[in-house]
Parts: sequence; structure tokens; C-alpha cells
Amino acid sequence: MRAVTLCECFARDGLQHEAAFVPTETKRALVERFAALGFPRVEATSYANPKVVPQFADASELLATLARRPGVRYKATCANPRAVERALADRAAGRGADELSLLVSASESHSRRNLNRSRAEQWANVEQMVRAAQGRFVLVGVVSVAFGCPFEGRVDPGVVAEDVARFVSLGVTHVALGDTTGMATPRSVKALFARLADIPGLVPIAHFHDSRGTGLANCVAAWEAGVRHFDSSFGGAGGHPAQLRYGDGYTGNVCTEDLVNLFESMGIATGIDLDGLIETARLCEQALGRELHGRVTRTGLNPIR
Repeated sequence: MRAVTLCECFARDGLQHEAAFVPTETKRALVERFAALGFPRVEATSYANPKVVPQFADASELLATLARRPGVRYKATCANPRAVERALADRAAGRGADELSLLVSASESHSRRNLNRSRAEQWANVEQMVRAAQGRFVLVGVVSVAFGCPFEGRVDPGVVAEDVARFVSLGVTHVALGDTTGMATPRSVKALFARLADIPGLVPIAHFHDSRGTGLANCVAAWEAGVRHFDSSFGGAGGHPAQLRYGDGYTGNVCTEDLVNLFESMGIATGIDLDGLIETARLCEQALGRELHGRVTRTGLNPIR
């Protein structure tokens, strides 16, 4: 039994930050290990244009070789209709993703920098992607820079709420709020999720980055606000595509091993195999050839639970 549902994002959001290509076999081994640890959702790859994000040029190959486990869904990110076409082709071939993430930005500047199109243009893309998906995937809406934008600063919570409601109106009921450069605080987290509480059918997902050391505190605040779905990445890896730079390049995700340790220490069951957690964190470090940001990777899990 689990009290929260965690999505492990190392293989996509984590690796998009890496300039050096990680071998497909390494990705496959890690994704399968995440599934074996008990993560019911694993962000496996992205259907990004390989000329723009070479790290995911192997998306179809990876998805074709992944071992499947009952109760585990693999997710791929889609930024445009062409990406959904690729996902459909893989699905028709008997392989592919179970979930697709559809992206929008809460600010105009981030939309143009990250997606190379205006917010209005991206929303038109999203509507086209939802129609193209033909109900064959679980669709997950993502609102980036929901708590603050590295280019514009403050983001209107009303705009974020409208974006979330728009996703739900399209039938995309799972929606992640992305704190892209770690500007959220427990107060703003509680306020924004409370604002979304009246949207019928919404399943909110907290996607925090630890850029300013507030990621775990924000996860607790989200839990207290009623959120039960969280994204994280082993070692706190990732943040934004390697070709972009904001937040001085330090925009890593909430660290999986630290988040699991915190929740379990609070008596909040994650469903994750704790015996294999630290070893998996170290395998992620080996894959990238450096020490990452996990605290409990160094200290061990809290013995008091």
C-alpha cells in the first residue's frame, strides 16, 4: 500500500540536462530498475526533436526494448504534434509509452525560450495533440514555471489556474505544476494548490526543483495541501535542456532518495523498496560519472521510522 504516487524522472528530466549522450543500454537498465523498485510511473524518455535534444534520439529504440511490469506506466514527453505522431507509430508497432506529457509554460517568455512558440501557439498544439492521441494514452498536462519565471519573475496564479482548468476541459485530468527554477515556497505552494481544489476531476501533481534548497519543504507543503502525486529524480539530476541555461544552470529536481526517506520517516508510505534505494542512487551517479546531490546517498536512510 502506498500513500503517495511517485514518478521517477531521472531518465528524462534528469538526462535532458546532460550534454554527453548516455548509452541506450544504460538508460534501459536504469528505467527497468526504477520499475523494479516500485515506482508505478517512470518518465522514460522524450520524443524531442533529436537535432534539438540529441540525448533522446534513441526514444523509440529504448521504448521498444524496455521490459514491462504490471502496474508500471512508462511516460514520454511530447512538445508538439509531430512527437505524438511518433508515439502513435511506436504504439502501433506494439511498443511505446503508456503516458504522454503535454507541455505549456505559464509565462510568454519561457514558452518562447523553451518551446520556441507563443503560449497561444502552444495551446493550439496541445489541443491538436489531445485529438491526435485518440485516447490511447494517459495524458499528463505540465504547466512549467507555475511558481515563477526565470525571465519574467512573478507569475500570476490566476493564469496557472486557468491553464490547469483548460487541460481538464480537454480531458487531461492529471496536471503537474512545475517549479522550474525553485521559486516556490511552502506558502505559495499551499495557496496555489488550494486555488485548484475546486476543479472537478483534477489529479494534481507536484513537480518541484531544488534550485534554492526548498524542494523537500515544498513537497511537505503540497502533501499538507492534499497532493498525493509527486515527481522526483535520483540524485536531484536534471532541470532543463542542456542547450538552454537559466538559474545559472543549477535547476535540479527534488532528489528521489531524499524525498522517499523524508516521506517514509513521516509515516507516509511510498511503496518503494528501501533496501535498493541507495544502491540505485549510486548506479545513477555511475551512469553520469560524478557524485550527485542526494544527501541520504552519503548518510544512509533515517534509521528512525
